[in-house]
Amino acid sequence: MYLIGENLNVMSKTLGPAMKERNAKPLQEMAIEETKQGMDYIDINIGPARKEGDKFMEWMVKTVQEVTSKPLSLDTTNPIAMEAGLKVHKGKALINSISLVRMEEELPFVVKYNCDFIGLLWGREGLPRDANERGAIAAELLYTANEKGITNEKIWFDPIVTPAVNIESNHVKPCLEFMSMLQDLAPGAGSAVGLSNVSNGAPNDLRPILNRTYLMMLMKYNIHSAIVDAFDQDLIDIARGKKPELVKVVHKVMDGEQVDSAKLTSEQIKYVKTVKVLLGINLYSHSWLDT
Repeated sequence: MYLIGENLNVMSKTLGPAMKERNAKPLQEMAIEETKQGMDYIDINIGPARKEGDKFMEWMVKTVQEVTSKPLSLDTTNPIAMEAGLKVHKGKALINSISLVRMEEELPFVVKYNCDFIGLLWGREGLPRDANERGAIAAELLYTANEKGITNEKIWFDPIVTPAVNIESNHVKPCLEFMSMLQDLAPGAGSAVGLSNVSNGAPNDLRPILNRTYLMMLMKYNIHSAIVDAFDQDLIDIARGKKPELVKVVHKVMDGEQVDSAKLTSEQIKYVKTVKVLLGINLYSHSWLDT
């Protein structure tokens, strides 16, 4: 599994100002730390960057690649800024991301700069309602990419994770359903998720267990990559296969098997409770671990 460090983000309260002020030192320090943490890619999220986005992205790519050899995931909705970053990127970059509304403009970048891309399953009318709508969007994006000579292996489909705390628009299960049918739809294609989205809105102390649990749930369907907090060591250990017994318990719950709490560790019990919340078996509340 490829891990993409999410920490260089213009929305960050600490690093956002440094990005806007072109203050290289804290950004390079973060890139170095993300590299030490074993990230496979480093995401550079500059947001819409409407004003001089091309210069902004070019500066960010050059600044980060001065201190790390890791490939970068370039994250912006500004196509001009995206191409500016691709032009100066050393090695093979990752475009994060291309949706239906931007595919005609940005898919040629994949060919021109020989990069992979995250295919964001955001429809022309917004967030897809279920797995089938995600499949339809993926099929259109796949067909268009293939027509341009882009192979399935260069596409990492992102089914769009939404916060589990919002009961009315919880898309945890539809994302899992889409993942279960991805290889039938697009053999050889990859997948990607913005993992931290699942815990948006939850108290800070509860966000890590939501993120880790959902990663394990996605691992049942061979998740290809995840955009993650580079400093959650337990999450990294899970992704690197260092907690197989924990993953096994999570998958048992997903399969509807009964698990004997008396035979579980206290850590495993917490993850069992969290799986049930994410699956909608138990209702979300900030105190789900205490019940």
